[in-house]
Amino acid sequence: MTGHSVKHSTFTLERTYTASPAAVFAAWSDRDTKAKWFAAGDGRYSLDFRVGGTEVVHGGDGDGGGDEGGLVARSEYHDIVPDERIVYTTALFTDEVLSTVSLTTVRFARDGDGTRLLLTEQGTFLDGREQPEWRERGTGDWLDALGREVAPR
Repeated sequence: MTGHSVKHSTFTLERTYTASPAAVFAAWSDRDTKAKWFAAGDGRYSLDFRVGGTEVVHGGDGDGGGDEGGLVARSEYHDIVPDERIVYTTALFTDEVLSTVSLTTVRFARDGDGTRLLLTEQGTFLDGREQPEWRERGTGDWLDALGREVAPR
C-alpha cells in the first residue's frame, strides 16, 4: 500500500426560504449577489454562470489560519435549468494539492410563497486532506447565509 486513501460520501441538505424560486436561483447566478453569501472577503472570486462556465473561490491557508491562497475551489457548471436545477462539479485544492472532487445537484421547488432547496453532494475525499463532515457543515453554513441574503428586508 502507498499510504494514500480515498473516502466517498454523499449528503443531502434541505432548506426552505421565504423568497421565490426565481429569487433564490438569482442569488446563485449573479456574481455580486453570490459573492456576498458564498465568497465574502475573497477579492479574487469569479463566477461565469453558464453551462461550461467556471467558478473559483479562494479560502484560508488550509490549516484554518486565514492566509490567502491555501484553499482554492474550482467548479464547472454542467447543467442549468433556470429556477429549477443546477449541476456542477468542484475540485478543491489545499496548498495546490487536490483534496476533493465532488458532484453537486441543487434543486429549487416552489413551497407555498417560498422555495424548498434540496442540495445533494457526492464527494471523493483524498488522503485525509478534508473530511466529509467538514464539507457538509460548511455547505450548511453557506446555505444558511444564502437564506439571510434572500430574506425579505
